[in-house]
Amino acid sequence: MAFDGTWKVEKSENYEKFMEAMGINLVKRKLGAHDNLKLTIKQEGNKFTVQESSTFRSIEIVFTLAENFDYSLADGTELTGTWDLQGTQLIGSFNRKDNGKKLEALREVVGEEMIQTYTYEGVTAKRIFKKA
Repeated sequence: MAFDGTWKVEKSENYEKFMEAMGINLVKRKLGAHDNLKLTIKQEGNKFTVQESSTFRSIEIVFTLAENFDYSLADGTELTGTWDLQGTQLIGSFNRKDNGKKLEALREVVGEEMIQTYTYEGVTAKRIFKKA
């Protein structure tokens, strides 16, 4: 239940390079770097509800650990995959629907921060969130 709560992005590392590797155009990368992303996470057993709110959209994502689900990124990229809980880490394994390439994600709470790490085509980025 360490993920429960509202988290606001504080800083990003290598996020623009990650978005570039994902094929996101320059304008969307510049906007995405300043999206003011806020995540409200609620865990009930194996079920997670995530309210995702940013400058560009507000959506609710509901998933069950280890069960496949579909998700669209803010730029419209469609993914399918799963989140699994291993110890204190949420590990995401997704494939793009357009080209089948793998996107890996990791969420972990370290102290007062939630660190979200993404890897795509050898490019890794981090987004660091603080409780709102």
